[in-house]
Amino acid sequence: MVQTRREILRSLTISGLLVGSGLPAPAQTPAPAAGEGDPAVATVRRMTEAFEAALKAPDVRARAETLTAPMQQNFDLPAMLRLGVGTRWREIPADKQEALTAAFGPYLTATYATRLTAATGSKFAIDPKSEPRGNGRLVHVTVTDAGGDPSPVDYVLNADNKITDVYLQGTVSEAGTLRTGFSEPLQEGGPDGLLAHLRKSTETMLAAPAPKPAAAKP
Repeated sequence: MVQTRREILRSLTISGLLVGSGLPAPAQTPAPAAGEGDPAVATVRRMTEAFEAALKAPDVRARAETLTAPMQQNFDLPAMLRLGVGTRWREIPADKQEALTAAFGPYLTATYATRLTAATGSKFAIDPKSEPRGNGRLVHVTVTDAGGDPSPVDYVLNADNKITDVYLQGTVSEAGTLRTGFSEPLQEGGPDGLLAHLRKSTETMLAAPAPKPAAAKP
């Protein structure tokens, strides 16, 4: 069978005979820019883009709607819930674990939507390379507020490149904050108490009124 010119060039390239032959080499795909090949960084970039989009929404409920799908995609919500509950998770019946997991996603999304209320005008700068952290990766982000003050935010990701913890100022763990907040509801009402806490807190956060626009200066 007669080979085409493309097939001849490909066979010469594979065998190493094309070098110095004077024949034009086939076009090659450009190398990816720094950070594009790092899946952990890609996860965090998707989330920061979602945060930036949510900042344009008028109130907490609208911001939560913007964040729902990205957080489901990029956070390991069941793992974060287990970290927040701690060792008592194993004692919770499977049906109640399922109910808690279903309520936790909207709760954490509303929590982040609420935090963004104070973040208007913030900018996110992502370190283009992640670092090893246990079996996963650590991605550094610098958040600069509207006044120009920078704050470090570190994202911990698992082997599947999903976020399992977030450190504010390098020391304040999201998992630790959840554990503190869940302690009293669990102590007083067990799994049902925590479930009621998640649902009520979510409802309260989403009902927050939109901030009033700043009065115009005379």
